[in-house]
Amino acid sequence: MLGDQGNQRGAFKLCKGVNEMREKLVIRSTEDVINYVNNNPVKKGGLLVILVALGGIFVDAYDMVSLGIGTGQLKEEFDLSPSELGFLTSILAVGAFLGGIIGGYFTDRFGRKKMFTLDLVLLIFAALGAALAPNYFWLVIFRFLMGIGIGLDIPVALSFIAEYSNTKKKGRNVNMWQPMWYVATVGTGLVVLPIFLLGVEENLWRWAVGLGALFALIVLILRFILMSESPLWAAKNLPLEEAAKVLEKTYKISVVIEKDPNEAKKQKLNHKIPYSVIFKGRYKMRTILAGIISGTQSMQYFAVGFYIPTISLYLLGEGMINSITGTILFNIFGILGGFAGAYASVKFGLRKVAIWGYMLVAASLLIIGIANDESSFIWSSVPLALFIFGHSFGPGAQGKTMATISYPTELRGLGTGFAEGASRIGSMLGFFLFPVSLAAFGLAKTFLFFSIVPIFGLICTLIIKWEPNGIDIEHESESAKYDVPNSARITEV
Repeated sequence: MLGDQGNQRGAFKLCKGVNEMREKLVIRSTEDVINYVNNNPVKKGGLLVILVALGGIFVDAYDMVSLGIGTGQLKEEFDLSPSELGFLTSILAVGAFLGGIIGGYFTDRFGRKKMFTLDLVLLIFAALGAALAPNYFWLVIFRFLMGIGIGLDIPVALSFIAEYSNTKKKGRNVNMWQPMWYVATVGTGLVVLPIFLLGVEENLWRWAVGLGALFALIVLILRFILMSESPLWAAKNLPLEEAAKVLEKTYKISVVIEKDPNEAKKQKLNHKIPYSVIFKGRYKMRTILAGIISGTQSMQYFAVGFYIPTISLYLLGEGMINSITGTILFNIFGILGGFAGAYASVKFGLRKVAIWGYMLVAASLLIIGIANDESSFIWSSVPLALFIFGHSFGPGAQGKTMATISYPTELRGLGTGFAEGASRIGSMLGFFLFPVSLAAFGLAKTFLFFSIVPIFGLICTLIIKWEPNGIDIEHESESAKYDVPNSARITEV
């Protein structure tokens, strides 16, 4: 069936009449839909749709970081110990872990668009509930629900972008989630700063968290207006007529169907796929690598990046204004690193970019770790900026991106869901261990301890040699059964 790639692409024809305003695509099977998506970038409005899909990432990052700015207030208002604060921040990761594992499965089963709606509604409800929480117990409950919403959103958003992009731009477009994350973290500081300057210091954390509901509502409305179903998911799961309508809406073309009589039978083969398939055959090592990168990057970020507002107090001095200013300044390096990593991954591949990022992160943590808490501002702040840049450039983006583009459409939700679960295990550890370690050992020794994480990730990424960038995963999946060993044409280890 596969054989000659040229014959595949010749299975459909694209024509344009002299008086026609729209391109006309003739398709016979789902394979023709897949080929068209893989070989043709979305032109009109494509970037806007990708940004709207990434809007959920913005909300996710905002919801996570907004509470970090108010950790000092939370400790005072609810009289929290370091372990209670660690539990409060880590419970969000517990929810995100469950959301990622469950959401990946339901994303593959029910489609990307339905999950987009569900997760944002949950984020709106949870953000409002957390902002109005009367005590520590209810704040924990709503942060847990917020975590579930975040865990649901990230796999579906990245899956949609991968299936909305052609093969050449897939890795770059998915990697854009990382700079969007840091745009949100900088935006959090820019939103909170004027509120603070207006004199709302006492309930600043409630305002910051509550505004997350407004941002989620805006993204939800834009998704209703601008987004349709993923064309690749539609091709694999819906009748050809419905998949053709999605293709028409996405690419602004006219589609004519000359249906293959065997098409319905072939579509039915894609439904009952066990979760265990991503741990077998060709998928096993890429699943392990994506899981390790996702877990280690998350642990290092949520142990350091999440607590930048707190770290800023050590570097800039006490006061909420210093906490907010540090959040803005340091996370600008995350935006720069995220964009640089997205474009570098196209040229050098996801794995190499992850390796370089791990090296920068490990070096920055070691530099701060061998210093002491009385170090100069420059000696501590420059490595911290390097940490944020290296993280967003390398492993911060590549784990989830690698998972997203390493599996065909029918497995993508499972793969991204597993990577999201691994990420949340890392974030639970980072969330909980950092405040406890900081209180017990101080900033320098805490950084030295966490340097183990990027070093471990670096070693694993050097050993497992899987690079998905530029590979036609959709066709690769059909060359063998899901559970057979990897073919000779791709070397993973």
